[in-house]
Amino acid sequence: MPHARNRNPSPIPEVTWDTGLKEMNETWKGAIACLGVAVFFVMTIGIIYWQVVDQPNKNWILRGTFSGLIWERRTHSLVIQTLTEDKTYVEIDVGNVGNQDVEVPFVRNLCWLNKTEFCYTWDSVAEVKISLEVNEETESECYSMSWTPVHCHVELKDCFSMANVSWYGGASVQGQSWPINDQNTTMQPFIVSDLRNNPSGFGSVLEHYFLGSSGVAVLVSPEIPIQLGFDREEQFCLQSLPSMERLPLQYTVCVGHNVKTAHLEAMQQLSQHSRELPNMKTMRLPFWKLLTTVDSGPKVERELRIFSNRLKRHQLGEGVISLNEHSTSLLFDMDHDYLNSRRRGMSKRLTRDLPLVKLLNISITLSPFLGVDSTLFHRSLLDGTEAYWLSVPSNPQGYMVPMLSQWEGKFCVKLNLSNPEAISWFLDRVGSLQAHLGMEYILLEGAEGSVFEEQALWPHSLSGDRYISVLADLASRIGNTIVTAGTQSSHKPLFVRMTPLQSDWSSMGLKGIIPSLLHHTLLGYNFLIPDAVGGSLIEELVTDEELFIRWLEIVAFLPVISFHTPPWFYGEDRVLNITQIYIARHQKIVIPLMEKYTEEWQLTGHPIYRPMWWLSPSDPLTFTIDDQFLIGDEVLVAPVVERGAVHRDIYLPDGGFQWQDSLTAQVFDGGTLLQDYPVALEEVAIFFKKSHMT
Repeated sequence: MPHARNRNPSPIPEVTWDTGLKEMNETWKGAIACLGVAVFFVMTIGIIYWQVVDQPNKNWILRGTFSGLIWERRTHSLVIQTLTEDKTYVEIDVGNVGNQDVEVPFVRNLCWLNKTEFCYTWDSVAEVKISLEVNEETESECYSMSWTPVHCHVELKDCFSMANVSWYGGASVQGQSWPINDQNTTMQPFIVSDLRNNPSGFGSVLEHYFLGSSGVAVLVSPEIPIQLGFDREEQFCLQSLPSMERLPLQYTVCVGHNVKTAHLEAMQQLSQHSRELPNMKTMRLPFWKLLTTVDSGPKVERELRIFSNRLKRHQLGEGVISLNEHSTSLLFDMDHDYLNSRRRGMSKRLTRDLPLVKLLNISITLSPFLGVDSTLFHRSLLDGTEAYWLSVPSNPQGYMVPMLSQWEGKFCVKLNLSNPEAISWFLDRVGSLQAHLGMEYILLEGAEGSVFEEQALWPHSLSGDRYISVLADLASRIGNTIVTAGTQSSHKPLFVRMTPLQSDWSSMGLKGIIPSLLHHTLLGYNFLIPDAVGGSLIEELVTDEELFIRWLEIVAFLPVISFHTPPWFYGEDRVLNITQIYIARHQKIVIPLMEKYTEEWQLTGHPIYRPMWWLSPSDPLTFTIDDQFLIGDEVLVAPVVERGAVHRDIYLPDGGFQWQDSLTAQVFDGGTLLQDYPVALEEVAIFFKKSHMT
């Protein structure tokens, strides 16, 4: 038999390795798992570090030729800076959109194929679209912003920082300031209201336009209702109205190399119509308000005759005598009584025409209101013309009834300017007044709305400030008309009466005149009538003689002089002589300048009355000067606005030329600050460009 061979000749016995391999596998698995956790932890820390620390705080969204739009992710702000990042034009806080506690990268541009557009959906709350347009001709760049809510009842709110920027524009307010940084207004609808009834509201003239001294202009869409609020010295905010219609928040931000460049670009965008001149003869004669409490037409006529004779006796020349709405109605009713008596065949001794009234220069006052206790209103209810008045539905079936308003302390109805027949009725009434009284001018009051009226009318076609715009169109048709409010109507041939002021030295009195003047003209309203000398907010004569004189010294250089307190009230020749002197200066100096710069306004839209920065748009010292103004580029007026002062500081802007004092003939270089410059009570500091004096 063959010998069987031993397959394991080794003396070492066989060993089983299964247990050792298992132990090694468990050890390696634990080590690998720990290593994986460590790597994951390091990656997480790295990602967090990249997002929080290492990731740039700024993301460039759009870039122009000299400016760019940046997203500041930590402050939730949009910032427009120069490409070199050495100048900030504006910072817009949009952090209220979405969750403020979550940092939003804001880097995903859904319009990435277009380098001039940026699109993004924010936290499923709002969609934003930003478009960039470069205007090489005006050296400006405009960013059009449109925020649209994703859901109903979402409020969109963007706030513009006031840090290191002086802001101008918007709306008139009580105690007007220049710039508007120190305003403090709660969030409210951005519409014109009557400041006498709503002192904390917006009044007089209003435009959806704001201008910053850094060279930035903000133009808000006027077609979409918004709210506006001011936090003093911090920011002003635009806020959309929550609604089922998902109303957007839309505005355009334009930047230029300085404040003047930005304003000129804004004026190009705002000027959609050719500019029409009002009747320039309005500036030639002062307006004198007839203060009377009589209760009949014949008594009004007698007061007119007495007042006219006093103007002549005191050698104040011709003037326009202004009648309030009550006196206008008394004269109108008196003439109707005369016509009715003639029809009844009464004797000529008991009937009389109004030849004296027709010979005088008079201004009457009308409004779109009609008292509910008047015969005309009762007649409209009987003859089926109640649709002449603004109405509201009385029940779900939609039956319309005239809406009650208040005007001059009485319950009234208001003319429905969306009804062509109502407009024809009003024009016929004006024509009848013209035939009977022969008035030179009409003051049309009462365009301003109220919160109640706004809520009742919405969504009526005359809601918001549309009533003011339509009434301005009606006033333009009438001609020789003065209005008390304006919005989107600076191009129309109208004079605008400025807001009545208090009879004191505060910002709601004398100190408010120049800020209001600069505010009006910046927004395009150059043909204005300032409040009466001494203030007319309260229907009382001004007893402060110094206040009367200093007030007169300011308004004598404005388009029209108007009086509430007659100068003979003070019983001495000094006030009367000063009044005669400044009326003459107005006719000799101001009217020719107005006529000259009116041509420039028609062609370019440049304001006739200008702030100091107009000549030195990069000089920070000019941004906050609120007690001086320019007429064109050649006359600087620096009145005294402090009680008892006979000296004041005067800053002469550097426009590359010299200034000459009209009284002393002294010549000063531009950029000079004249400290404690003497200005006597009877004088106002006036400087001419040196070239103008030679």
